[in-house]
Amino acid sequence: MTYDGQRAMFEAYARNKYISTGVIQWMLNNAWPSLIWHLYDYYLVPGGGYFGAKKACEPVHVQYSYHDNSVAVINGTYETLKGTKVSAKIYSIDAKERASREATLDLEADSSTKAFDLPTPDGLTPTYFLKLELHDEAGKLVSENFYWLSTKPDVLDWAKRTDTVYTPQKEFGDLTGLNSLPKAKVTITRALHVSGSNSMLTVAAVNNSNSVAFMVHPRLTRGKGGEDVTPVFWSDNYFSLLPGEKKFVTARFDSASLHGATPELVVDGWNVEPTAP
Repeated sequence: MTYDGQRAMFEAYARNKYISTGVIQWMLNNAWPSLIWHLYDYYLVPGGGYFGAKKACEPVHVQYSYHDNSVAVINGTYETLKGTKVSAKIYSIDAKERASREATLDLEADSSTKAFDLPTPDGLTPTYFLKLELHDEAGKLVSENFYWLSTKPDVLDWAKRTDTVYTPQKEFGDLTGLNSLPKAKVTITRALHVSGSNSMLTVAAVNNSNSVAFMVHPRLTRGKGGEDVTPVFWSDNYFSLLPGEKKFVTARFDSASLHGATPELVVDGWNVEPTAP
């Protein structure tokens, strides 16, 4: 929930930058143990909100626009990017592809560019998925994004809004399909590289099932059953994998933060059984 909320907030600003007046982020971290609001918690563990914000704030970024069901590309650099290729694929809850669309764009410096409107395919399940990719002119993957969406829209009750920080909701989108996702089998391999006090763990995750592996979450602990290694800098986390999809992520940390223990990798997820490869 926090991943989605933080990503949406920063993406909305990027999509409308120089029209929107800014973003108020509350809060960076907690001064006491808590489960809400933070990007990283009291124990310095980065949460879903951290990785949602990190994803949204990529210098060059492909994103979904909730207000008009379109795809946009943000170029936060000061260079024009020519010949970028944007692709979108829509999947039903059972991971079956239902529609796709792509376009080739030239991205002006410091710009927000609408790529295309998304189709509305027949037979789409109430909860569905959207996978976006952006490749540069040479074919290199620059940005990717994954959304869980509803055919039933959220409806805000603007007439009952009484202040600037809260708007009541008339109707809620239907994301209950996530509760019926079958268990996904994710195979994990890892490699640890140590250079002095600097350690880096490389993790490869492969979805070997026929369903989406949703919100895959690698953790690094101080020995089996130990506390999280902190501070830790993951290149990405809380990511989702389509059937057959593979992803590499890295975790950087100071070897001293192991406190003499052996680093243990634990991987879980929304529909992924916890595993310690």
